[in-house]
Amino acid sequence: MTSAVKVLVIDDEPPIRKLLRMGLGTQGYEILEAPSGRAALEQLAQKPDLILLDLGLPDIRGLELLRMIRGRAESVPIVVLSSRGDEAGKVEALDLGADDYVTKPFGMDELLARMRAALRHQLQVHGERPVFRVGDLSVDLVRRIVKVRGAEVKLSPKEYELLRTLVQHAGKVLTHRFLLAELWDELTDAQYLRVYVRQLRQKVEADPERPQYILTETGVGYRLRAPDIG
Repeated sequence: MTSAVKVLVIDDEPPIRKLLRMGLGTQGYEILEAPSGRAALEQLAQKPDLILLDLGLPDIRGLELLRMIRGRAESVPIVVLSSRGDEAGKVEALDLGADDYVTKPFGMDELLARMRAALRHQLQVHGERPVFRVGDLSVDLVRRIVKVRGAEVKLSPKEYELLRTLVQHAGKVLTHRFLLAELWDELTDAQYLRVYVRQLRQKVEADPERPQYILTETGVGYRLRAPDIG
């Protein structure tokens, strides 16, 4: 019998902790709770499988705590709980090593989906799947062949590099800064990235204006839809 996935909830609001304890508990998760940054650092000894981190804590600044957790538990997936409209905080959290974010108030279904994606990404991080599939899109990472609805699509080297990076982190939001650093040797204007995303969408999306695969996270970056299971 497999043991339950341990989730550390770091939030100073008792109603939020209660909501998550009940909502995640019914899904079979084991819940650890920390109302402060110091308590969270102590709970790391329990080796949680995933962390839900609220950035507004009373004792340690959320982003500083994120940096400290990453220093002690390098690979644990971290999903940030953020306030609506705090794009700068989301971007900084992702650049510091958070795997994803959910904006308060959030629905339990959305949170569970983000948690599953973060856990799945953590499992995939050490080994690429040779063929990635989502909907009608397939990417053969070994042979560098991209197909949409079974037909091969020709991409420029930079377009393929962008798609490959998104595939390697499928389901995870990637910031503009991260993608620019991955794709260009020198710091480049984000407008270049937008141009290549637009070109890539023209080739892989049925309706580039309403993308189903390469999703925009407004003010933050882009996310490739998580792969199909099976």
